Amino acid sequence: MLEEVERWLTRRSWSAADRPLDRLLAARNDAHGTSVSVVLPALNEAETVGDIVTTIRRELMEKVRLVDELVVIDSGSTDATTEVARRAGARVVHRDTILPRIPAVPGKGEVLWRSLLVTGGDIVCFIDADLKDFSADFVSGIVGPLLTDPSVQFVKAMYDRPFGDTTGQGGRVTEMVARPLLNLHWPQLAGFVQPLGGEYAVRRSLLERLPFPVGYGVELGLLVDALHTVGLDALAQVDVGVRKHRHQDGQALGRMAAAIYRTAQLRLSRGHLVRPSLTQFERGEHGFVPHTYPVDTEERPPMREIEEYVSRRAA
Repeated sequence: MLEEVERWLTRRSWSAADRPLDRLLAARNDAHGTSVSVVLPALNEAETVGDIVTTIRRELMEKVRLVDELVVIDSGSTDATTEVARRAGARVVHRDTILPRIPAVPGKGEVLWRSLLVTGGDIVCFIDADLKDFSADFVSGIVGPLLTDPSVQFVKAMYDRPFGDTTGQGGRVTEMVARPLLNLHWPQLAGFVQPLGGEYAVRRSLLERLPFPVGYGVELGLLVDALHTVGLDALAQVDVGVRKHRHQDGQALGRMAAAIYRTAQLRLSRGHLVRPSLTQFERGEHGFVPHTYPVDTEERPPMREIEEYVSRRAA
């Protein structure tokens, strides 16, 4: 590990307990009411989204006023995600109603990119909607450094990721794909415990300058581009405990890994894949059957280049 990263780990890695809520509220007031938006990207998350929304509203909007708006962006759910989220107290916006002049494509990054147009917070906090046993520390922990230290721009959550009853075996794509890529090509980012985690808070002034990969590569892409835009010392991570969520099967993880590799390759070469697809195999009645899936090859431009966003922010 680079000496620079070792120093960074001692200066920019914290626990959520390091910044209690009263300190955050005082810091927010000192910062002239810096506003916070929480965004949950959701696709068929009716089983978990309600508990997450309820916890954030109760702990961070009603008991204390740390979060100003809570928005669920639905990307085409076929279950009761929208109804559950609304009943729990979130504002729900459908992906396709945001910036309709640009047709939406499937993908998590697409949803996160569009969320900037329907939120107003100076700090934007992204939280995955499939978390179980959710704690408000996931929000307050990663928002905290942004409220208390003006030099911090981008904060990732770090946590244990159990796989079933086994401790520390979650994050398979992180360990097999993302961590090797980062260590080999962006060693300054080798200190991030959960580089692909979906829980992170970023100053809007930085987010609107970054391109967004439309699919699973969004987390790696934003992290790498943030490093090049504001430097390592503006990045941080906070320990929020344990993350429990729905695990993907092996084939879904393969597709995720391909998208992440493609995102890294684009940043390394700024070129194009010769064959932007991934073939996987499933056993059928007469042997193995190939299934080919496209690998995400599209990125959305920095939001400050979108006319509607510029007009909205100027209004």
